[in-house]
Amino acid sequence: MIHLTETAGARVKELLAAENNPNLFLRVGVHPGGCSGFTYGMGFDEEMREGDHTIEEQGIKIVVDADSFKYIKGTEIDYKESMMGGGFTINNPNAIASCGCGSSFRTREDAGQPSEC
Repeated sequence: MIHLTETAGARVKELLAAENNPNLFLRVGVHPGGCSGFTYGMGFDEEMREGDHTIEEQGIKIVVDADSFKYIKGTEIDYKESMMGGGFTINNPNAIASCGCGSSFRTREDAGQPSEC
């Protein structure tokens, strides 16, 4: 469903450890909006919801809500460091277009709800 690169997995583990809460998991999803129609969301959560899809990757529990699942199945999440800082990058095989910053996308089946950048 979702793949974390080794670098992304290590960074997520660091961030989880800093939270000091063994009940937290990584929630990944999409929301309408952004330049191209959908924006990615990623953060820690401890509350499961009806219809959530759960996988474990590198010992990290990853949860995706049912609505987001169809848009991000097969996605790879990486973490890159540069001289300007670091951040997560998303490679989504379902996206046919994305904005310049890479945080917004659309799929062949759904254009989402584009908004101004």
